[in-house]
Amino acid sequence: MDSGTGRAIPVDSPPPKSEGERNSSEVTEFILMGLSHERGVQLFLFALFLIFYLIVLPSNVLIIITIRSDPHLNSPMYFLLANLAFLDIWYSSITAPKMLIDFLSERKIISFGGCIAQLFFLHFVGASEMFLLTVMAYDRYVAICRPLHYTTMMSRRLCIILVLISWAGGFVHSFIQVVLIVLLPFCGPNELDNYFCDITQVLRITCVNTFAEEMVMIFSSGLISVVCFVALLVSYAFLLTVLKKNTGESASKALSTCYSHIVIVIFMFGPAIYIYARPFDEYAPDKVVSVFHTIIFPLLNPIIYTLRNKEITTAMKKVKTRVLKPLSL
Repeated sequence: MDSGTGRAIPVDSPPPKSEGERNSSEVTEFILMGLSHERGVQLFLFALFLIFYLIVLPSNVLIIITIRSDPHLNSPMYFLLANLAFLDIWYSSITAPKMLIDFLSERKIISFGGCIAQLFFLHFVGASEMFLLTVMAYDRYVAICRPLHYTTMMSRRLCIILVLISWAGGFVHSFIQVVLIVLLPFCGPNELDNYFCDITQVLRITCVNTFAEEMVMIFSSGLISVVCFVALLVSYAFLLTVLKKNTGESASKALSTCYSHIVIVIFMFGPAIYIYARPFDEYAPDKVVSVFHTIIFPLLNPIIYTLRNKEITTAMKKVKTRVLKPLSL
């Protein structure tokens, strides 16, 4: 008892917890609300997305094997395409397996560490893919506008360096996101209104005002997406203008390649801009756009490139023949 004030003095009151301690002690897991609470809808979506996932993996693996095994597909464009297929395999595997398991689970739970890991790899691979698409646009520019210098300007060594730079850029981008998230206190709600962890949901359930962090993430994710998207569209518009003036089989082939790249760019950057280039408030189409961005988009790359590229389809038939021939004996 304090003789001056008459108030009781707590004897063993614990010291206040730091933000890191609150993160680890008060929130150890997140509950994912998923796409639907109806059992029938969940089973339908499970079957649908399982089909998507089982198409994405073999298709992209087949693209990589085909490019690696066919000596005619040794140009920088196909080297970059094989790397894009590898990123698609990784990108689709970050959210799809966990989502499929949750469709069959009563409680959809992800640990705090698992949530941070999912967030990190989602932005790491996604940003790397955006930078790689920019590299692929540069490759098309050199091939169309500087054809005589193409082999020297786009050497294998330079291609490897550009791919590594794309990965490094994705890592730095994702590291910034994760550091900002980990430093925030989570001491209250732990429900995420989606089927995976992302910054747009996690920031909504922190215990503090996250306006500054949100602005940094909008600048890091949204502005980068917008700038890259506009730059890619302008570059491809320029290339299409150049190709329209030329005739012949090579120009027609280059046009087909550019159209494929433009479609991929639109489908990749469109949802990313919608999700990250605005305040992180909840909107009705958010889940639909997220599904397209993380599940359906990786399926588009192999479909678009294989259907519009005769060299790849021909090489795939050769691979299929070599694989199936021993089985028929």
